[in-house]
Amino acid sequence: MQKLIIEARINEYANRKANPHVPWSASEIAEDARRCREAGAAIVHFHARDERGQPEHSRAAYADIIRRIRADSDVLIHPTLGAASHDAPAEQRIETVLSLARDDTTRADFAPMDMGSANLDFYDPKSRRFLSTDTIYKNSTATLQHFAGAISAAGMKHYVVSWSLGFTRQALAFMDMGLLPEPLFLLFVLTDGNLLAGHPGTAAGLDAHLQMLPDDRHIEWAVCNHGGDIRGLADKIIDEGGHIALGLGDYPCSESGLPDNAALVAEVAARAAVLGRDVASPDDVRQLLAMA
Repeated sequence: MQKLIIEARINEYANRKANPHVPWSASEIAEDARRCREAGAAIVHFHARDERGQPEHSRAAYADIIRRIRADSDVLIHPTLGAASHDAPAEQRIETVLSLARDDTTRADFAPMDMGSANLDFYDPKSRRFLSTDTIYKNSTATLQHFAGAISAAGMKHYVVSWSLGFTRQALAFMDMGLLPEPLFLLFVLTDGNLLAGHPGTAAGLDAHLQMLPDDRHIEWAVCNHGGDIRGLADKIIDEGGHIALGLGDYPCSESGLPDNAALVAEVAARAAVLGRDVASPDDVRQLLAMA
């Protein structure tokens, strides 16, 4: 079995109400990435934030964070795409990541591709109403085709994301077309809490994705749970050869004594050791995913 890849999803757009350890500033993100790497993470995923926690989408902000991370750690870097509206042209949406890739000191190792569109309105079961009704995460096939070619040309690895079976099938079609080369790194986003867009964070929710994966393709799959605790599925994922992405960006773990991201990574690494599976280093990931 391949070594376990652990990705730390350290902040997304999470606030600090439920857990004060969410990193916001460039220095906090870089320090958090270093500590997660020491705990066993091979990849760090982050969103640039300002000192007050507001989204910060500029190229300069991402360049600063990437340089800070690289100064302290060999962890692989997976940023978000950036600021552009999902209704914007594909070229605009990916420009921040591509501009960073033109400089060897700021090139990310991965660039994300969410393989479809979804409604991201939050549902409140207590009031039996949606908190919004028109939040659409839009990723057209034409946009994704542009992303696939641009990411390859920029020398980054495609980080392919699936929220539902339709996304997974779209990813397989892109593989058939030669737009997504093997080995493919494919993240399944399960969703709990008040976000309904993904499969639920259960064994059945994950198995629905897994049954779609063909035996004749080299696909390394990982799992996160936005709005829920992925640790409940950790043993299953580790035993079945998958990889784990977790962090305070997805779930605050406030019922577990307010851990920080490094503590969550360390917990998964320790569980992998108990189950007899080694944890991957960044160099291991590069080899496994045939990264330059």
